[in-house]
Amino acid sequence: MLDERLDALAQMMAEHMARPFPPGFRGLDVEGRDMVMLDADAYGYAACVHEGLLSEQARVRLTRLTSSFGKVLPAIDDEYAAKYYTHLHNMVLLSAEIESQRRQ
Repeated sequence: MLDERLDALAQMMAEHMARPFPPGFRGLDVEGRDMVMLDADAYGYAACVHEGLLSEQARVRLTRLTSSFGKVLPAIDDEYAAKYYTHLHNMVLLSAEIESQRRQ
């Protein structure tokens, strides 16, 4: 089961890298979050989870990142950007699930 989730995470990461960054979102803050940094943080934590266990501090940051998406997503009114960041959110959620499963 864990291997399947890791494969799914790798697929999501590859799909993300194939998508262009949303036009007009570079340098944009939404609900107090820089959209470039939100993107980078989401991919970075997914990559770390894919490679192995996170530290306790990184797990806390991953949880905060997950809640950031809850604030940012409803505020995005661009259709492409909403899909782009929803994909990132789903990638972060899967990363958190994998991390949780590893710790059980």
